[in-house]
Amino acid sequence: MANSSSDEDKAFQARFMQVMIRLSLLAFLVFLCLRVLQPFINPLIGGVVIAIALHTPYEKLSAALGGRQTMAAVVLVAVILLALILPAVALGTSLVQTAGDLSDGFSPDSIAVPPPPDSVATWPIVGERVYDTWLSASRNLESVLVKLAPHLKDAGLWVVATVGNLGWGLIMFIVAIVIAGALLPVRERGVATARKVGTIIAGERGPELTDLVGASVQSVIRGVIGVALIQSVLAGLGMLVAGVPGAGLWALLILILAIMQLPPLLVLLPVIFYMFAVDSTTSAVLFTIWAMLVGASDNVLKPLLMGRGSKTPMLVLFMGSLGGFIASGILGLFVGAVVLSIGYTVFMAWVDGSVGGLEEASSAGAEPESSPEST
Repeated sequence: MANSSSDEDKAFQARFMQVMIRLSLLAFLVFLCLRVLQPFINPLIGGVVIAIALHTPYEKLSAALGGRQTMAAVVLVAVILLALILPAVALGTSLVQTAGDLSDGFSPDSIAVPPPPDSVATWPIVGERVYDTWLSASRNLESVLVKLAPHLKDAGLWVVATVGNLGWGLIMFIVAIVIAGALLPVRERGVATARKVGTIIAGERGPELTDLVGASVQSVIRGVIGVALIQSVLAGLGMLVAGVPGAGLWALLILILAIMQLPPLLVLLPVIFYMFAVDSTTSAVLFTIWAMLVGASDNVLKPLLMGRGSKTPMLVLFMGSLGGFIASGILGLFVGAVVLSIGYTVFMAWVDGSVGGLEEASSAGAEPESSPEST
C-alpha cells in the first residue's frame, strides 16, 4: 500500500510539473507576443472596430463591383483615407496661415495695449488682479512679458506636445483604417473565430454575446461617432464660409466634444460672439442661425442613426472617449467610447442572463413543492 501511494504521489508530482512547465512556456509566449504587438494594439483594436462599422457599406460596394471583395476593400479604404487626409491637410494649412498672420502682426513697434476700462476692477474675485496686470501691460508690455515668460514657455511646450500627439494619433488612425481594409475580405472567417472564442469564454451564450458586441459597435459608431463627424463637418463649413480664423481647429475641437457627448455650442457660442464683434450684423445673425441648427442637429440625427440604438449611458461614453483620448490620443478618442460601450453591454447582458437563470432555477425548484398540494 505504501509503495502504491508513493507511486501515485510521484505520478501526480510529475503531471503537476509538466502542467506548470507548459503554462509557464505559454505565458512566456503570450508575453513575447504582447511585447511585439504593443505598439500596434490600439491600431489593431481600432481596425477591428472600423471593420465592424464598415460591414454594411462594404457589402453594398462589393455587390456593386460584382463580388470582387478585395477591390471593394481597396476602394473603400481609399475613399476613407481621402476623407480623413484632406480635412487634416486643410486643418494644418489653416493653422499655419493663422500662425503666419499672427506672427506678421506681432511686431514690437506696432503692438500697443490699450488701458483697461474701469469696470474691469469691479469683476468679482479676479477683477483687481486682471486690472493691475492689464494696466501694467498698457504702460510697459516688455516687463509684463518677462514676468509671464515661464508660464508662456510651459504653455508653448504643452501646445507643441499636443500637436505632436495629434499628429501621431492621426498616423495610428490611418494604420487602423488600413488594418480594417485588410480584415474586410476575411470578415466571415473572423466572425466564425470570434464566435468560437465567445463559446469558449461564455459557453452556450458565446455566439449571442458576440453578435451583441457587433451590434453595440455599429450602434456607437452610427449614433455617437457618426453624429459627431456630421456636426463637426457642418460647423467647420459654416466657419469657413464665415471666414473664422482657425476654422479647422475649432471643427476638430467640436468633434472631440461631440464624441464626449458635450454640446458643440461650447465652441460655437464664443465664435458667435466673435462674429458679432468683428463682422457685419447680417453675417453674424446668419452664422448664429447655422450654429444653432448644428448644435440642435443631434436631436434629429441620433434617433435616425440609433433607431435600433445603443442603451449605453452617456456617462459611459464620456468616460470611454475621454479616457481613450488621454491614453492613446485621437485614435483612443474613437476606440475608447466603443470599447467601454462593449464592456458595459456585455456586463449588463451577463448580469441579466445570470438573474434570468436564477429566476428560472428558483421557479423550477418551486414546482415540485406545489405539485403535492395540487394533487
